[in-house]
Amino acid sequence: MERARDGQLVQRGLQGDRQALEALVNHYHGALFRLAYRMLGNREDAADVTQTTFLKAFENLESYKAEYKFFSWIYRIAINEALNTRRKDSGTEYLDQPVPDQGDGPELVSRNDELKAQIQGALMQLSDQHRAVITLRHYSECSYADMASILAVPEKTVRSRLFEARRKLQGVLQSAGVTGS
Repeated sequence: MERARDGQLVQRGLQGDRQALEALVNHYHGALFRLAYRMLGNREDAADVTQTTFLKAFENLESYKAEYKFFSWIYRIAINEALNTRRKDSGTEYLDQPVPDQGDGPELVSRNDELKAQIQGALMQLSDQHRAVITLRHYSECSYADMASILAVPEKTVRSRLFEARRKLQGVLQSAGVTGS
């Protein structure tokens, strides 16, 4: 269903329908931003990557093949953009703070924000490949098949990378004194 809808929007976009392109942006913007943020750990860079992803996708819309999921195609572009940005900015540290959830009390918000920051810091210590599989699986909730398509690797490779990434993330978190309580 989603594949057909996306395919129709792409076709309309190729014919110059700006509303169709806007519908694609509205549908995928949040997910692409979250992916970029988890890959980069910085909101400004994530916003730039999200915007660049859409620009590149729309500039190359004619190369999209309808037999594949648009989701997988645009996620692959986003991951590549995030990795390129990370390579350009390697060595730069950011003091990006999460926005507190207004629904919980200050103490719980503080603990949640601290834990989120620790997890994000640990993610940033992983290799790009490991960070990508953790992000796709746990933050974007992609299936193994979608992850394989996005990363252009066999599903078996996705599973082994994810296993190794989880193990390394656990080690980094334990070294930082973060426990699973």
